[in-house]
Amino acid sequence: MVVVAPPETTGEERSVAAAGGATRSERREELREFLRSRRARVSPAEAGLPAGGGRRRTPGLRREEVAVLAGVGASWYQWLEQGREISVSPQVLDAVARVLRLSDAERRHLYLLAGMNPPAPETAPERRDVSEGLRRLIDTWMPYPAHIMDLHYNCLMYNDAAAIVLGMRPDITQNCLVDFFTDPLYRSRSHSWERNARTVVAQFRAACAARPDDEGFRAVLAEVSAASAEFRAMWAARDIEDQGQIRKELEHPLAGLLVVESTAMKVPARPDLTIVLHTPLDEANTAAKLEWLASPEGRRGAMYPVAG
Repeated sequence: MVVVAPPETTGEERSVAAAGGATRSERREELREFLRSRRARVSPAEAGLPAGGGRRRTPGLRREEVAVLAGVGASWYQWLEQGREISVSPQVLDAVARVLRLSDAERRHLYLLAGMNPPAPETAPERRDVSEGLRRLIDTWMPYPAHIMDLHYNCLMYNDAAAIVLGMRPDITQNCLVDFFTDPLYRSRSHSWERNARTVVAQFRAACAARPDDEGFRAVLAEVSAASAEFRAMWAARDIEDQGQIRKELEHPLAGLLVVESTAMKVPARPDLTIVLHTPLDEANTAAKLEWLASPEGRRGAMYPVAG
């Protein structure tokens, strides 16, 4: 029997393996190459080091310089870059990320390669103003409802179909969780309210758990708890679910039964935002009804306020 040795993996293949189900040795090698490449792109001047005499062997920072700037031992940083089995902490990894001028995505990648849970994504300051593009996105979704909410479920914008179908309007709290439990117009239209309520609460608990010290979540939790005994009972169940798809059955006063599926989608450039798109299901002639509600004839009678 002839045994064929597996081919050597390339650097690109190792990078792909590290991003997915990598072995421990593959992850250590990717960590080593990743730190070397990030170190090579930072000049001493960018790191705030004084200009020194003599020729440098490398264009970027030396290992010893990264260690000094990060406040760790030179041997420890060398072991980290070699991918050795050493104890690491979030504080030390953050210090190394700061010295190497890592982006938020690179910082989270460093955590993963070091075998730690990555921090929650953050939005870079230069990417925070993308409202025009997102507005175009949800307007293009017409005649189907779409809205955008932030980390704390505050509704930042919605399209006309969301106003017509879901009853979104300026005179409610503009927090999707609070309004789900307190808006009588939406409650009167939703045939699936009881079934969906536990899912909504479980998803909000999961979002809260990811940021336990976030004051924004605490404020929303206090508001909805004070307003709804039903929410308090469901919150006490401690159910957890990730955001995903929810089937919604709505009774519109003009169009009748509408059956849609909402899909929560994250925005890579804005990890603090969630786009919620509603897609008509093949029931109750929903797609045609939504198209009619968005037409001039339908809009005349359907725009808020409309009694439930």
